[in-house]
Amino acid sequence: MRKLKYLDYWLFVPYLVLSIFGIVMVYSASADIGAQNGGSPRSYLFKQLMFVILGLTIYTFMVLMNLNKLRDKKVLKYASILAVCSLLFLLVVGKTINGAAGWIRLGPISIQPAEFVKFYLIVWLAHVIDRRQDAIALEGWWTVMLRPVIISAGMVGLILIQPDLGGATINASIVFVLLLSSGFNWKRAITYFLAAILFVVGVVFPLAIKVSELSFAKNNYQLQRVVAFVDPFKHSQGVGQQLVNSYYALSNGGVFGVGWGNSIQKTGYLPEPNTDFIMAILAEELGLITALAVISLLFLIITRTVLVGIRSSSSYHALICYGAATYLTVQTLFNLGGVLGLLPITGVTFPFISYGGSSTWTLALVMGVVMNISARQKHYRATH
Repeated sequence: MRKLKYLDYWLFVPYLVLSIFGIVMVYSASADIGAQNGGSPRSYLFKQLMFVILGLTIYTFMVLMNLNKLRDKKVLKYASILAVCSLLFLLVVGKTINGAAGWIRLGPISIQPAEFVKFYLIVWLAHVIDRRQDAIALEGWWTVMLRPVIISAGMVGLILIQPDLGGATINASIVFVLLLSSGFNWKRAITYFLAAILFVVGVVFPLAIKVSELSFAKNNYQLQRVVAFVDPFKHSQGVGQQLVNSYYALSNGGVFGVGWGNSIQKTGYLPEPNTDFIMAILAEELGLITALAVISLLFLIITRTVLVGIRSSSSYHALICYGAATYLTVQTLFNLGGVLGLLPITGVTFPFISYGGSSTWTLALVMGVVMNISARQKHYRATH
């Protein structure tokens, strides 16, 4: 319990504020959906409240636990088996939502394994890289890291074929940054990264647009998202509806918003107002200033996480922090990019604000470990 004396309030307060504010925004964004589906306007509110309460319990547990438990061979082995089996299980009986079979139904809730894989990859790769640093220096990077690269790529591939492009990209970004931190040639890494972007922009997007015009691809959800990204207003009555109505929400909100609960777009015009597009509803109701305040709090968490990693004397702890910061950064950019039309819509939630149990609990796991590391640092400084 002594760790609670050394809480890093620069991490904890923004986490708590954003989580509570997320409950408020989920209620506002989902009340109409609940009523339209024949349920209670408060149904999503009560679920998100339970998600956050359980998330805070998970967060506290992760803060208080001995982090060496995460490095136990048996724990990592069983976690690996569970992660791979759950992803394979999805291919057979996964619940399909928005074109992706990424959910396992467990009673009243749906679990999204791709979310928990983010936490697993952060902890597992940090352990592997930390344990193999000397071997990398002696035997060469590819000799030592080839097996972890193949395993990581396999997991990302299983997420991609659900298909879940957003989840696969976030997990791949975590792997990329941690592998880069392990001593991989950064110039070569940047070359690969730029080549991948050019390939996507110059080959994948044009090809996807051409293919989407064929009859067999008219119902392909992923391809149609690319079409909507390229020219949303041309398809405003179809696949471009989400993005066009997101623009309307942002325009309606202006600087100060139309008032909490007064969104027009959430009343049936904008699909997924409580998940993927909750920031559009937030901006419409509470304005640009509030949206920037939320983004600033998230930016504070990310920068503080990086700082904790930089200050750490343990490479294992530092790598966890860098992986956590990558997770939050990329997920935020993908969500905002989709809302603003700067990136194709990928079905990625906004951290802490969007509705969802898997996302809330994964954030609790990751941020609880980062807080644990920060508390250790503060305790060490106070006693030495």
